[in-house]
Amino acid sequence: MAPVVSGFSKLSKADKIKWLAEHHFNNDQDTIDTLVTYWNSNDGLQRLHDEFTENTISNYYLPFSVAPNFLINNTRYTLPMAIEESSVVAAASKAAKFWQTRGGFKAEVISTTKVGQVHFMYAGNPEKLQPFFSIVKPKLLTAVAHITKNMEKRGGGILDIELRDKTTEIENYYQLHCTFETVDAMGANFINSCLEQFAKTIVTEAKEYHGFSATEKNIEIVMSILSNYVPQCLVKASASCAIKDLPNTRSLSSLQYAKKFVRAVRIAEIEPYRAVTHNKGIMNGIDAVVLATGNDFRAIEAGAHAYASRNGKYTSLTHAKIQHDILTFSITLPLALGTVGGLTSLHPLVKLALQLLGKPNAKKLMEITAVAGLAQNFAAINSLITTGIQQGHMKMHLMNILNQYKATEDEKKKLITYFETNAVTHSDVVAQIEKLRA
Repeated sequence: MAPVVSGFSKLSKADKIKWLAEHHFNNDQDTIDTLVTYWNSNDGLQRLHDEFTENTISNYYLPFSVAPNFLINNTRYTLPMAIEESSVVAAASKAAKFWQTRGGFKAEVISTTKVGQVHFMYAGNPEKLQPFFSIVKPKLLTAVAHITKNMEKRGGGILDIELRDKTTEIENYYQLHCTFETVDAMGANFINSCLEQFAKTIVTEAKEYHGFSATEKNIEIVMSILSNYVPQCLVKASASCAIKDLPNTRSLSSLQYAKKFVRAVRIAEIEPYRAVTHNKGIMNGIDAVVLATGNDFRAIEAGAHAYASRNGKYTSLTHAKIQHDILTFSITLPLALGTVGGLTSLHPLVKLALQLLGKPNAKKLMEITAVAGLAQNFAAINSLITTGIQQGHMKMHLMNILNQYKATEDEKKKLITYFETNAVTHSDVVAQIEKLRA
C-alpha cells in the first residue's frame, strides 16, 4: 500500500513519476521510460498540456482522424474525430460517401437555451416566498450585471429566472430555475458565476425582507450549479432519399432494405436493451467530434442519455420512416457546444479542428456534430441488416491484433491481403501469424 503523500501537486513532473515508480511500480525503469516517452519534445507545448489539469505526469494520446465527404446543408465538410475505437471513422466516412450522392444531410438548430439552478431550503410560510421572489428578481439581475455585460454584447445573457416549489419531493426544498443564452460559448463558467451570485443575493435580501419573520429570513443555500440536461438546446439532423436509390442486392431489394432499416430503428425505439447500444453507436460519432473540438463529451453524453429517457422510458435518439416512397432518417438531441473559451483557444489540435470545419459558430458546430451521430448510426444499422456488424468491425480490429503480436511490416502486408477474402477472428489471426513464423 502506498504511503499518504502531502504536497504531491507541488512536486515537479519528474518527481511525481519518481514517487509513483517507487511506491507503485517497484522502480521499474520501463514504466518511467514509457511515461517520459509520451512527453512532448516541445517544452512550451508540454508546459501548456501540463497546465490543462492537475498532477500531470505524461500525455495520453488518442488518434486524431478525419472523415471526409460530409455534405451538410449543401456545404462539404471534413470532420475531425478523436477516438480510439476501430471502425468508427471508417464507418462515418462510408456513410458520408453514401449520402453525398443522395442529397447529403440536412441540419437545423431548434433552440439554444441552457439551464442552471440555485437549490435552497426555506422553512417558512410558502405563501410569503413568491411575493419575496417578485421583489428580489430584479435585484438578482442587477447583482450579476458585471458578469453578464460582455455576454450581452455578444447577444447572450440571462433569459429568465423562475421560482420552483419542490417541497412535495423534499421538505422545504425550492429552486431558482434559471435559463441562459451563451451564444458561441459552452457557458459553464458564465452560468455558474451568475448562479453563485444569485445565491448570495437571495440570502442577503431575505435577511432584510420585512415580510419574513425572524426564522423565515434564514434561507439555506444547498448548491448553485448549471445543468447538463438541456432539453431546450436542441438540434435536428436528417437524411432522405427515394427508396429506388437505396442498396439493391440479390438478397435484398431496395424496398426490403428500407423496410428492414425502419424496423431496426423501431426496435431501438421500443426495446431499451437495444436502445442503449443503438445510442452508444450514435455517441461514437458525436463524442469523437466533441472531443476533437475541445468540448465536454461527458456533459454531452449525460444530456443525450437523459433526453432519451425524457418520457419515462429509455428510447432511440434516431427515427426512420417510409413515406411517399422516400426513406427519411433523422435525429434530434440536445448538444450544448461552444467554439470559444475553454480549450478552443489553447489546444493546438482543437484550434486546427475548428479551422478544418471553417471556424464554425456554436450553432454550426451543433449541426455538424448531430450529423456525425446520424451518420454513425446509419453505418451501424446498414451493417446490422446486411452483412452483420462483425465483418467490418473485425477487419478494422485486425491491425490491433497484429500490433498486439508485434507483427513485422512484411507479416502485416501478407496477413492484410489474406484477410481481404477470409473472415477475421482472433484465433485465426494468431494461427496465421504462427504459420508465417513457422
